[in-house]
Amino acid sequence: MKILVVGSGAREHAIAKALDRTADVYTYMGRKNPGLARLSVNYEVNDESDFGSIIKFAKDNEVELAFIGPEAPLEKGIVDELAKEGIPSVGPTKKAAQIETNKAFMRQLFDDYNIPGSIKHGTFYDLDEAFKYIDEFGDPVVIKPIGLTGGKGVKIVGDQLADNNEAKEYVKEIFDQKMGGFEGVVIEELLLGEEYTIQAFVDGEHILPMPAAQDHPHAFEGNKGPITGGMGSYSDKNHLLPFLTKKDYDESVSIMKQTIDAIKEEAEPYKGILYGQFMLCADGPKIIEYNARFGDPESMNVLSLLEYDLAQIARQIVDGELNTVVFSNKASVCKYVVPDKYPNTEANDTIVTIDEEKINDLDAEVYYAAVYSDENDDIKLTSSRAIAVLAVRDTISESEKACEEAINYINGEVYHRRDVATEALLNEKIEHMKEIRG
Repeated sequence: MKILVVGSGAREHAIAKALDRTADVYTYMGRKNPGLARLSVNYEVNDESDFGSIIKFAKDNEVELAFIGPEAPLEKGIVDELAKEGIPSVGPTKKAAQIETNKAFMRQLFDDYNIPGSIKHGTFYDLDEAFKYIDEFGDPVVIKPIGLTGGKGVKIVGDQLADNNEAKEYVKEIFDQKMGGFEGVVIEELLLGEEYTIQAFVDGEHILPMPAAQDHPHAFEGNKGPITGGMGSYSDKNHLLPFLTKKDYDESVSIMKQTIDAIKEEAEPYKGILYGQFMLCADGPKIIEYNARFGDPESMNVLSLLEYDLAQIARQIVDGELNTVVFSNKASVCKYVVPDKYPNTEANDTIVTIDEEKINDLDAEVYYAAVYSDENDDIKLTSSRAIAVLAVRDTISESEKACEEAINYINGEVYHRRDVATEALLNEKIEHMKEIRG
């Protein structure tokens, strides 16, 4: 089968690597990702929002279906455009993708269909009404632009914001800048608990969940600093997490299934990958938000454990015939290597050296993210997360140690969070959840 992967990051590298086991991979990417380039039968480096070029590339290479990696093309309707040319996609239509691209749509869906796991919230397109809601709410709030902001728009009182007065200042900034493409804001209650993610394959009606994972979005060790793209993530061999029970997991999947049913009624059948970001609270799972595609880095955790043909799953998704999937009973740890001073880095062309052979000898894997290769095949950094390293072992502890050992073979002006998935950090989370649940 010929499959087109759209996107140029580590998530897409992981998707392509899994597809490459049984399919011919063709890639359309915004910058030359060296890992994707090596895997691809053919590739094109061009603007990922240029749907005409994507369609031409797909037709020229006679691809049978497309696998859409990032959210931006989904928001703009790439799945709809490819469908007009007879090319089905693993990814939701523009209307169905609103579960990620429009936070107001997502919260309204939960209200209208009485889906469990919702929280106190308000959506506002009037600044004074937003201010009044914050004043009357009293407790700390979470401020979210309605549209996409590259994962960097959410700000939390007690974290990036000192108090609700600062929250109001940020709301005004969102309105003034039309951040995320909307002159509006979603304001939510601040939840107490532990965050986790569950991703699922969805064919419009059926949902096949994947192992749970926990991301670490803070830039610095000890969960300090600004919230960025994930700095690392882990999964456990029982497909749960040290603080997450089977009951919690099943309740979360039920919320996702009810969401899929509601999207089908309200918009169009949802086909692709659904990523549920949850908070485990004293009274059970609450939904923070959804992504309409694989997470990054969580895609690497689950796809490394997949014991089923991803190309076949892709075909079942577009045909509406999902039936089964198998993941190995192993633990995984992924850590991101980023430029020094991240996230306050500017675009640069610093070269990093990566001894992939030594890393592979350790039975670890490298996934290329925001890097590019030049005419000399040197790997150069940009200003964002650069290289993900993943290890799979029998336990989280063994995976974490193997991941750390592998990172020793990446050299340059780089940094990574050494504490991701360490025993000390996991114990903190277990104890935190015990306190929350009493």
